[in-house]
Amino acid sequence: MSARALPLAGAVVAEGFAGWSPQLRAEFAANRYNGRVGGRLLSETDRARVWEIRLAPGERLPAHRHVLDYFWTAVTAGRSRQHTDDGTTREVCYDAGETRHFTFGAGGFLLHDLENSGETPLVFVTVEFKGGANRPLVLAG
Repeated sequence: MSARALPLAGAVVAEGFAGWSPQLRAEFAANRYNGRVGGRLLSETDRARVWEIRLAPGERLPAHRHVLDYFWTAVTAGRSRQHTDDGTTREVCYDAGETRHFTFGAGGFLLHDLENSGETPLVFVTVEFKGGANRPLVLAG
């Protein structure tokens, strides 16, 4: 499943890599298999990985690749800007407690970044489920 087929949140504000810097494009190329989908890995078992994402205003989580079925929950309300590897940029508003679920078939993935474009801290919990159609990516660093 490609990013275009996923039910992604937010309003599309640009397509075709419009506004992407050469540095951002290089980051996506370098991180195309980066499985660190959160800022801090809180827990990992043979069935799941639980991540925390905590971003101050203006802070970014670099490009990363989701291959496992997962969900995220916004702990705080806020706003983000996200880029996806198909060249789309989205602006997203979150309510505290908002949750979205994603499922991937064999070979499916989502490669994106996350920037806090709001004026307050942005906090998420993300839970990835092992044992789906794709093997977990190796976590480096």
